Amino acid sequence: MTDTLFSSLALPQAMLNNLDALGYKEMTPIQAQSIPYALDNRDLIAKAKTGSGKTAAFGIGLLLKLNQRDFGTQALILCPTRELSTQVAKEIRRLARFKDNIKIVTLSGGQPVGPQIGSLEHGAHIIVGTPGRIQDLIRKGKLHLERCKTVVLDEADRMLDMGFFDQIEGIIDNTPKQRQTLLFSATYPEGIQKLSADLQTDPVEVTVEALHSTGQIEQVFYPLDKTKKPEALSRLLSHHQPKSAVIFCNTKDQCREVSDHLRNQGYFAAALHGDLDQRERDQVLVQFSNRSNSILIATDVAARGLDIDDLEVVINYDLPRDPEIYIHRIGRTGRAGKEGLALSIYRDSEEYKLDSISEYQSQTLRKESLTSLKKTSLEAPEKPLMRTLCIAGGRKDKIRPGDILGALTGEAGIAGSAVGKIDIYDFVAYVAVERSIARKAHGSLINCKIKGSRFKVRIL
Repeated sequence: MTDTLFSSLALPQAMLNNLDALGYKEMTPIQAQSIPYALDNRDLIAKAKTGSGKTAAFGIGLLLKLNQRDFGTQALILCPTRELSTQVAKEIRRLARFKDNIKIVTLSGGQPVGPQIGSLEHGAHIIVGTPGRIQDLIRKGKLHLERCKTVVLDEADRMLDMGFFDQIEGIIDNTPKQRQTLLFSATYPEGIQKLSADLQTDPVEVTVEALHSTGQIEQVFYPLDKTKKPEALSRLLSHHQPKSAVIFCNTKDQCREVSDHLRNQGYFAAALHGDLDQRERDQVLVQFSNRSNSILIATDVAARGLDIDDLEVVINYDLPRDPEIYIHRIGRTGRAGKEGLALSIYRDSEEYKLDSISEYQSQTLRKESLTSLKKTSLEAPEKPLMRTLCIAGGRKDKIRPGDILGALTGEAGIAGSAVGKIDIYDFVAYVAVERSIARKAHGSLINCKIKGSRFKVRIL
């Protein structure tokens, strides 16, 4: 497809106007290849990574097929994690603004099932969620998929890695045979081909090669020699002083150790791993994405679906065995034409990993000595610009971002420029404010009403 403007597609004007308002002008490669087939009601198997624009690639066609007057579930989107489910649902809501009263419900583990069942009782056009929770609600007779026209498997390879093959097949057995099935996967392991053969009819295959060009990412590898890993990490952070960095570890124990080490040094850092409950995971992600924390330490599985704008640095505290995972990690920096920085520390025994990465990229890797970096200063690391306020009310209380912004800028008299990102979940909301006015904002929100009610507020 040569014309990559959304206006070149046969889309309703209201949808085009909404896409334009959202800043969707030109299609990404995966969108340009996928959307025409999706609109043609074809089954699709697409190779695409997080951040490639795949939510719009499947969301646009899916929304056009909805019958607004029918509150039976007409579309099902399966995701590997709750974080990705939340992210996808949020983006589909934005894309759906051109239609009135489209109900999207997120169903995923790690949070109480009762409110989710309550949401289903009022009907839902689109369900987004994880296989375990969706299978559970089908089994309980709370979720019915006999009117489902579209099924999307997002990050199907990761769902297979997590052992969801049987659950996925069981869930889709509850949907009509005459449906559209769209499968998106970053890699094509054997299980993906089997899944496609079982669930799809004559699918079209589209592939978008390496989403992230590593050309704009400066990659440097540091041998540890006799330096201990924590000291090496401190040296890297002290030298580069990034305002935002993701540090990858191979295990959750390592994540915890690195987080403790950095926090003891005064860094605003938090770990993201499988032992956190859902509330803790949400808070970690919110505080990093809204600039209240500078450093996120994560495993690959925990960081799946993580999409942060303007990420300065990715650090591999542990190198992965698979060079494709390395590319996926570092691809989180250097986006949208900006330059990025990827730093890795390694032991002599890991030279074979460097060889694999070098071969995979067909380029020689740049190695430097840690002694070339300035030593860790005694000064405390710079504090992040923002702090996060947590409000004990959310989407279920009909709270919208504008309500929170209005409360801060109206009664509190705080400048709008001092208010950052606002994240709203079902029962809680988070707002970032400049660190210097956090206490003032906190006091104001405690003493004013939002949507006619007072809510508990605390500073994280």
